[in-house]
This record gives sequence, C-alpha cells and structure tokens, in this order.
Amino acid sequence: MEITQTVASRPFSRPRSPINLGKLVLYAAAIILALLWLFPLWLTVSIAINSPSDFTNNSFWLLPREFNFFQNIASAWNSAGLGQGFMNSLLYGVVGAGLALFIASLASYGLVVLKVRGAFIWFMVIFSGTMFPLQCYALPLYQMYNALNLYDTQIGMIIFYTAICIPFSTLVMRGFFSTIPEEMVEAARLDGGREIDIFFRIYLPLSLAALLVVFLLQFTWIWNDLLFGLVLGVSANVRPVMPNLTSLMGVYSPISFAVVLAGALVASTPTLVLFLGLQKYFLEGLTLSARKK
Repeated sequence: MEITQTVASRPFSRPRSPINLGKLVLYAAAIILALLWLFPLWLTVSIAINSPSDFTNNSFWLLPREFNFFQNIASAWNSAGLGQGFMNSLLYGVVGAGLALFIASLASYGLVVLKVRGAFIWFMVIFSGTMFPLQCYALPLYQMYNALNLYDTQIGMIIFYTAICIPFSTLVMRGFFSTIPEEMVEAARLDGGREIDIFFRIYLPLSLAALLVVFLLQFTWIWNDLLFGLVLGVSANVRPVMPNLTSLMGVYSPISFAVVLAGALVASTPTLVLFLGLQKYFLEGLTLSARKK
C-alpha cells in the first residue's frame, strides 16, 4: 500500500524527446533567409532617414545622428511629383486590375460552364498574350496609340493595363471555376436560374479568395510597372508613380540618394498595405479549391 501511494504521489515526467536535427537545420535556414531578406530593407531604411550631410560624411550602416525621414519624403514628393503619380497609379491599378478580373471571370465562365465550342483553343488565344516578352509590345503599342490618339492619355493607360492583365487572370479563374461542382449549376438551372444569376450568385461568391489574390497580384504588377509608364505616357497627369520616381535619379541629379530611397519607400507603401490587408486570403486563394469550402 505504501509503495502504491509513493508511486502515485510522484509527479509524472515525460521522457525527453531526442533532438530533431532536421528541424534545427530548417529553422536555421529560415532564420538565415529572413536575415538576408531584412538586410537590404534595413539598409534602405537606414539610408532613407539620413540627412544629406550624414549620408555623405557618415557610414550608412549605422543609424544617423539626425532623423531626416519626413524631410526626405517631402523633398521627393515635391521634386518628382509623386502625389499625381500616386493618384494615377491608384486609378490604373484599381480600374485596370478590376476590369481585367471581371472580363477574365466572364471568359472563364464561358470556357468552363457554358463549354463554348473550341474552348481550349479560345483559352490558348487568350493566354498567348503572356507567351512573349512584354518588351516586344512597346514599339507596336506606341505606334498604334499615336494612330488612335490614345498616346499620353489616362484612358489609353487603363485600356493597356486591363488588356495585359486579362491572360493571367483567365488562367487562374479558369482553373478555379473548374473545381466548382457541376451539380450546383445543374440544380440552379432546374430551379429556373439564368446564366447571369448563376455567375453572380454562385461562381463569384465561391471564388472570393481567388478573386482577391488575382486582384492583389495584378494591382501590384500595374503599380510597379515602369516600362509602359515611360513608353505610353509623357505628361505628369498621365504617368504612374514609378516613372515619376525615376526622375529623381541620374548621374547629374542634385537630389540626395537618401531622398530617392525615401521616395521609393513611400511608393511601395500601397502594395504593402494591400498585401497585409488581404494576407488571410492569399494562401487560401492559391491552395484551396471550391470543393473544399
């Protein structure tokens, strides 16, 4: 009896699990990669908060003696016209990505649900827009826009960004729509549902995560575009923010490099905010299908 009580009164201790060498290596690699990713970010921030004198005379590896970040932002904002560029890029990103996503969703519905004749051929025609380097389109677009009086206009920029985003959006939405059970469509049709009702009430709500992910990717691409912003626009009220930002840089530019990086940080803020706001949908939209919902 005493032996039983003694054993029962002893605290239960779990045996120590052996150290998993594979996990340690994985964690170490993850930490190293995180540091490598954070290093250029730290370098950018540490330079952007420097005053011009600190950047010239002191090491930019360390924090500066004078915090000059907001003054650098103001200089970049006024010198490069970032305010108008911000509004232009916001317009092109929201309208261009939104229109491209809506058109791609309609095309995907026709290819997957309506099963139009030659659906795969139509899909390849649409997707062929991504098979060639985008630089190939620069000169033909410039000539065509001049002929159609669309050069250096906001409507011309919106048309281009919408068209260039449709192929990838169609690729993603076609794959996602194909995972939605056909039984749902058949049941809706038996209940008298029209195709437009099935599209808006069944397919779009089930595809919310995929729609948001595609919108995020396309908005980011439009926001970061430099080539076509330079080729298709000249005026300050037409050019997006990235071409305006390049006006701060140059061999003979009097603008400090700290001002350039401060402007770059400000220019990258909208895409970062959008990604953080939609991060819970990001992996879900890339990995889940409608059958798992």
